[in-house]
Amino acid sequence: MQNRTHTCNELRMADCGKTVQLCGWMENVREVSGSLAFVVLRDFYGTTQIVVETEEMMAVIKGLNKESTIAVTGVVRERDSKNPKMETGDIEVVPEKIEVLGRCRYNELPFQINRSKEADETLRLKYRYLDLRNPEVKKNIIMRCNVVSALRNAMNEHGFLEITTPILTASSPEGARDYLVPARKHPGMFYALPQAPQQFKQLLMTSGFDKYFQIAPCFRDEDARGDRSPGEFYQLDMEMAFASQDDVFAVLEDVLPPIFAKYGKYNIASSAPFKRIPFNEAMEVYGSDKPDLRIDLTLTDVTELIGNCGFGPFEGNVVKAVVVSDMTATRKQIDKLCGDVEVVTGNKAFWFKVDEKGEIAGGIAKFLQDKKDEIISALGLKPNTFVGLTCGKKLAAQKTAGTLRKMVAELAPKHIDRERYEFCWIVDFPMYEIGEESGELEFCHNPFSMPNGGLEILNKAAAGEVDPLSITAFQYDLVCNGVELSSGAVRNHDPEIMIKAFQMVRLGEEDVKAKFPAMYNAFCYGAPPHAGIAPGVDRMVMLLAGEESIREVIVFPMNKNAQDLMMGAPGTVEQKQLDELHIALVKEEE
Repeated sequence: MQNRTHTCNELRMADCGKTVQLCGWMENVREVSGSLAFVVLRDFYGTTQIVVETEEMMAVIKGLNKESTIAVTGVVRERDSKNPKMETGDIEVVPEKIEVLGRCRYNELPFQINRSKEADETLRLKYRYLDLRNPEVKKNIIMRCNVVSALRNAMNEHGFLEITTPILTASSPEGARDYLVPARKHPGMFYALPQAPQQFKQLLMTSGFDKYFQIAPCFRDEDARGDRSPGEFYQLDMEMAFASQDDVFAVLEDVLPPIFAKYGKYNIASSAPFKRIPFNEAMEVYGSDKPDLRIDLTLTDVTELIGNCGFGPFEGNVVKAVVVSDMTATRKQIDKLCGDVEVVTGNKAFWFKVDEKGEIAGGIAKFLQDKKDEIISALGLKPNTFVGLTCGKKLAAQKTAGTLRKMVAELAPKHIDRERYEFCWIVDFPMYEIGEESGELEFCHNPFSMPNGGLEILNKAAAGEVDPLSITAFQYDLVCNGVELSSGAVRNHDPEIMIKAFQMVRLGEEDVKAKFPAMYNAFCYGAPPHAGIAPGVDRMVMLLAGEESIREVIVFPMNKNAQDLMMGAPGTVEQKQLDELHIALVKEEE
């Protein structure tokens, strides 16, 4: 230990005259003369100015590059020229001794530490240990630590036990690609890293544990995006025995708002109960199953109103409108908006507006003149109103309009209240859907969910009395500001109902036993009804910090291609290691 007496953010006027020892990184040096220099010393907590006034101390400083670590022993005194931007700006330390603890051997740094967020991301990830020295970067990681601690405390207070589940497990069809781990003692066989502790936590419920949680690492081999990190992520995983959907909602509605209000960029967060929106209503009203409720715009179905106006793309399609009052965007801005919507959705967006004279103009206005008065009346249009339009099959029209709704808020800021956190539950998800690739019935959200109507509704669907696509499930998503924080469900704990649910997607009892042997067998020994959810910690902290990229809140993130540039992963291994694992590499043919 260096016997550090104070941190670099601790000294104040009351400490003047004291002899202290500080340790930290030499952030900056401003040399005034051969025996006078001002040094900014930085540690985890903050910065302090060191004033070098002797040739002896100057000789030590001159031989050092910035970012070297040093220990400074000296006397605290009042500054002549105070710096209100520094918390220690009223004082400075005059060194009597400077000891070099860790020399920086490079004259040039990859980037300026305090401006690292402006550097190329590849450099930031390669030199992440330097990037993290930036207080602006470090504060997100500190917040993450505080949030995780607050989550743990809150869950403990609600009577949940923190239980860790295995990392090496069996491969399971859960929707994403597994990370596989070869088993040395079992040639040709593999473990898988868990995509989630889903089966383990349900097995805990059958074991008689009443309330479980953990800050769980999850591993999925999927592509990155702004709110999803490739490789691994963490979630607040929880499960409750003898519980309903309402029980799960009550816990998170009590746990999350205080944490968001305390640590968030905005100090307003939804209070309980959160708004509940059925999936079909969410798609119809907001065009998304993760709507941003800070935006006051909604979708209107105008198929009957203008679907037969003579505009080709509308013919035979569902047409959705987003009406935006008091929007004064330029034609260039509107064209860019429509272009951006097409890039994101693959579908075109169209538009018209009501000008200052109350006339329909711009975009597809020429197709609407015959119905001008009817359109203005039906939609309640006033001067300076923009109307965005989308079309296609129902779901495509809804999703495209949902993207338009979100993007148009950038051009009409009065329609979004950014300074808050708005939560909602999306409920009653479809149990089944028609797979895009297979063209056959598939599970829509989660195969382990309890269908609304239980075994009775499944039997009716199997008999052709009910459309399987109309069956909803006790599945729910927690959404905040347009970001999906979590998915959860009331679980299907009855083996008979489980088998029937899987038979609907062409999987029989033997398939269920083979794919989920532990869970199926455990349920046959008497399982309690149970329900759970797992909010993503990374996404939660991203929202709290107001960051656009999830990598800003992960201490050592991978890049978009799932590479750890700092450690050089993934990388090659020695042939000996491959031989031990009975693995042969096959070169792809050119």
